[in-house]
Amino acid sequence: MPRLRLGDWIDGSVDWLRAQLSWLFDAVSSVVTGLYDGIEAVLSAPQPLLFAGILAVAAWWLRGLTAAVLAFAGFALIDSIELWDEAMSTLSLVLVATLVTLAIAVPLGIWAARSKTVSAVLRPVLDFMQTMPAMVYLIPGIIFFGVGVVPGIIATIVFALPPGVRMTELGIRQVDGELVEAAEAFGTTPRNTLLRVQLPLALPTIMAGINQVIMLGLSMVVIAGMVGGGGLGGAVYRAIGNVDIGLGFEAGVSIVILAMYLDRMTGALGRQVSPQGRRALAKARAAASRGARVWSHRPQPVTALAGVVVLALVAGGMGFLGKDTSGGTAADATNIGQGKKLTVGYIPWDEGIASTFLWKELLERRGFEVDAQQLEAGSLYTGMAGGQIDFETDSWLPVTHAQYWAKYKNKLEDMGSWYGPTSLELSVPSYVKGVDSLDDLKGKAGQFKGRIIGIEPSAGMMGILKDKVLKDYGLEGEYKVVDGSTPGMLAELKRAYDKKEPVAVTLWSPHWAYSTYDLKKLKDPKVSWGTGDGVHTLARKGFAADNPQVGAWLKNFKMTEKQLTGLEARIQETGKGKEQEAVRAWLKENPGLADQWTPVSKTEKAAAARSDSE
Repeated sequence: MPRLRLGDWIDGSVDWLRAQLSWLFDAVSSVVTGLYDGIEAVLSAPQPLLFAGILAVAAWWLRGLTAAVLAFAGFALIDSIELWDEAMSTLSLVLVATLVTLAIAVPLGIWAARSKTVSAVLRPVLDFMQTMPAMVYLIPGIIFFGVGVVPGIIATIVFALPPGVRMTELGIRQVDGELVEAAEAFGTTPRNTLLRVQLPLALPTIMAGINQVIMLGLSMVVIAGMVGGGGLGGAVYRAIGNVDIGLGFEAGVSIVILAMYLDRMTGALGRQVSPQGRRALAKARAAASRGARVWSHRPQPVTALAGVVVLALVAGGMGFLGKDTSGGTAADATNIGQGKKLTVGYIPWDEGIASTFLWKELLERRGFEVDAQQLEAGSLYTGMAGGQIDFETDSWLPVTHAQYWAKYKNKLEDMGSWYGPTSLELSVPSYVKGVDSLDDLKGKAGQFKGRIIGIEPSAGMMGILKDKVLKDYGLEGEYKVVDGSTPGMLAELKRAYDKKEPVAVTLWSPHWAYSTYDLKKLKDPKVSWGTGDGVHTLARKGFAADNPQVGAWLKNFKMTEKQLTGLEARIQETGKGKEQEAVRAWLKENPGLADQWTPVSKTEKAAAARSDSE
């Protein structure tokens, strides 16, 4: 049977939509970004513990003193592990996604409840939306909206929409038909019947749907982190990429705290707003007052509101009035950037991490504000082509990243190679005897458990390995390439090396692993890996024109193998999460390099002095 080119049709349709409706996608992106930035600014303005107090007062009103104490303790824990900003970013993402989802889901649910035809049409659509793997939604999201928080929010909206529609429809359909008939018999209009009878009685079910929407939104934050969504999802993604158990646990616990708080509060709010819930709460309050239980006591709404207002005023004063309003650092010879923000993307490869955080430190010393975002290769190139990422320093050309360069070269600037030549290879520990070349792997799959340990599936070398190397050496079907991550591959290498077990891994030169372990690079007599790449810096189109000084620095940047491997080793020694600290220590050990790579001319010094005097 001939192959159905469904994927090609979808690709063509997406390209057509992107070309014809770019104005619409830009408008949607602007609206979503504005909502997100506004909510994040409000949530991030107060001091953390004071805002935690506000959230605790809300919990006290809705669920009692025990819930308030636990809520405050949970948010204080998030602040103590220095993930408060990420938590507020995640909360902002979830709130924006929830608001937009409900604005779409509730009207659709009402329409479906009042029309069997609409319900029948929506049902298979909602089934499709709910069963499609959530990560798939990121692909069109990246294409239409680039990388960042917007595609994450859009994917969350699509993924969380079905339960909102279904629960709204279910709640309205469950309202007693006799009550509706009675309302209509007394001359109530359909609109008033909906607003005064059906929706109030359906509120518990609708609130359960809102709860599900929020929970699904939180389940998407990690996936959103893969495309630069930031927040706690970005922290989890970094932890996965770096096999950082500590960071992963801390970010995971923070997500759990947010989820539990939102789950309990939306459930309690549902009881507050529904007639049945209010009657049950009145009985509970009466019982609590008779028993005089302090922990189950809940304040009156006016008291809770007064407490929130007082804390909000204090928090707002400390959040805004406590900031430095001096206007920033005075201009000097090193403050070329004047606070201009640059976004640098990187793949979690060791030379990419090293060069990215090196440039982050160099540029921040020159007065720029630098945001370093970890991304998959595909998302990284798409982000640069779309203008969301300014530059990255780890493109292996002309071989390894050839597919990305061929696709996006018209939208990128090549700032030149800063290191080379490189090499790609499969490597095995030296204690593995009789395996010195790729030819020697034939017939020995049992020795290696039939596996070749790979890195990120989007990495260029993985495509070369699967599409060319295995074919050239007749290893297809005998070996399975295990997709994973660079840190995961290194962790497996360490585990096998410590046990003296045979293992074949994807590696490249230069890499610090060759100085840490005694490894053999398997010879490639058929030159299937190619003859070597240069490590290039690529930037978005127009970057050098917008930032001529930085563009000149990047074009003239070069590193020797000794410098690069030394910096990589220092980062490994310093530990995960302390890359920039390691860079500072390394630069201190290599005085003069910072000024060599980011020189400031006498003219620029004079201009900075004039700016300072003005």
